[in-house]
Amino acid sequence: MQEQLAKHNHSTDLAGPTIFVVDDDASVLRSMTRLLRSVGWNAEAFASADALLERAPITGQGCVLLDVQMPGMSGLELHARMSAVGILLPVVFLTGKGDIPMSVHAMKHGAVDFLVKPVDEEVLFQALDQAIRRQAAEAATRQNSDSIKARLARLSVREREVLEQVLQGRLNKQIAFELGVAEKTVKAHRGRVMEKMEARTVADLVHMCDTVGIEFPLPAG
Repeated sequence: MQEQLAKHNHSTDLAGPTIFVVDDDASVLRSMTRLLRSVGWNAEAFASADALLERAPITGQGCVLLDVQMPGMSGLELHARMSAVGILLPVVFLTGKGDIPMSVHAMKHGAVDFLVKPVDEEVLFQALDQAIRRQAAEAATRQNSDSIKARLARLSVREREVLEQVLQGRLNKQIAFELGVAEKTVKAHRGRVMEKMEARTVADLVHMCDTVGIEFPLPAG
């Protein structure tokens, strides 16, 4: 237990990740939150799916430890609704009555793991560690995507046109002919595109646009 405590404290920031535990069994809820806090995690307890939805939106580092079968909204139904209400956290399912089709459904829809009660502590900790690492990676990806979109929004209409032409592999003189401007004007616009996009090469521009799902058609012929 002390090794687990050191491990989790070492892998988190000062605030630490939060595990949002959702289970209609009060004894499970109480024992699980106590266990998680004993190894250095923050834990919040919810006795129903609706209770977690009322807490939304949820930001920061963490994951959801979610019971499957609960009165009212099930864990699977809650999982399907989470992103729509601003809960962008990975889910580890924990159930006493799981079956293979249920676990397959959960994993296909993005669950990190599907555990059956009573669960071994080490198995549980490993699943939660994996979920928190996934959440951190997804958050970094979203932040990078948002940054690229913000840079694209800074481009003028003409700079956006030049960007499209550059990404189609056209030379400055070809772009100048296509847009009906002087080649030196294209060079100036191209320089501002590189500066605003914080790109060093055309490959950087291609990667950025791929990251945010922007595709430009290849030139004909």
